[in-house]
Amino acid sequence: MRKRGPELPGILLTGGGTGGHLSIVRSIKEELTERGIRPLYIGSESGQDRAWFDKDVDFKAKLFLPTRGVVNQKGYAKLSSMAQMLKATLQARSFIKEHAVEAVLSVGGFSAAPASFGAILTRTPLFIHEQNAVSGRLNRMLKPFCERFFSSYGKDRIDYPVGERFFESARSRTEVKTVIFLGGSQGARAINDFALELAPGLQKRNIRIIHQTGKIDYDRVSTAYGQMGIEADIFAFDKELYKKISLADFAVSRAGASTLWELAANQIPTLFVPYPYAAKDHQYHNARYLKERNAGWIVRQNELRSDLFWDIIEKEDIAATSQRLKSLITPQGARKIVKVLLKGTSKNPML
Repeated sequence: MRKRGPELPGILLTGGGTGGHLSIVRSIKEELTERGIRPLYIGSESGQDRAWFDKDVDFKAKLFLPTRGVVNQKGYAKLSSMAQMLKATLQARSFIKEHAVEAVLSVGGFSAAPASFGAILTRTPLFIHEQNAVSGRLNRMLKPFCERFFSSYGKDRIDYPVGERFFESARSRTEVKTVIFLGGSQGARAINDFALELAPGLQKRNIRIIHQTGKIDYDRVSTAYGQMGIEADIFAFDKELYKKISLADFAVSRAGASTLWELAANQIPTLFVPYPYAAKDHQYHNARYLKERNAGWIVRQNELRSDLFWDIIEKEDIAATSQRLKSLITPQGARKIVKVLLKGTSKNPML
């Protein structure tokens, strides 16, 4: 790590609510700390923000604000949320001034709103990273006011800022000996049920099972495997999920952007089962980006069938798909974004 003094620029990262947003914050933070820069962070007391970063000493200072989404609220609740957002924006503005912030990077989610508005009020350059193929409402609203809009899709494309660990453990898959089922930290009952349906066939073919169930469904799924007499690596949540992913040769997964690009970085061919209630069906569009490049498969949740899975496993070219994934993402995403963030700062460290 290049160590530098207090003259380093103030870079503020903001956004969160879900692991997808927060994993981007973590990747950018890690790239900044490699350059000797301790960034700042503003998030929400709601969502997962505090759980991820409250005790993270890499940040020079953090601010967690009592905010919640405004868009889906009605009546008094909407007015209350708006008043809360205004108060939080003023707090964020003061935080930006106090720490002489020179650039703000928003990764979206309602957690990002106060600091993003604060950046506009203080005329601090605002940068936005949109993680999904379909932009969220806040990002669409703020795009005209930002210095640079980053996306891993379309004309704004830049490599998704995936953690280096996923690239370091990447390998080309040529045959399927282990399957991992991923429903996210909250789990996905449809994927859990699908895994249990496939489990006897997987055992018969000597294919090992790794299964992230989510906390709510862990006991039910664990009991079901036990009743079938099937051994599986079952877990509710794992902060070092990349280790589990690196062991697998094929995945069945939701299509949140971070998970999708982490799987791509590790070169794992995947059958994506998009969350059907995601805003603007963005998980489907995320997965479609890979499917259109013959680098993955998609199935709607209500169309999940075991024969589709077996057709992929037994008839598709797993090795070719794994190789195509390698060409779609490089381990430069966070580095490229950080270079842009630092370019216009008054105390720009060596890039």
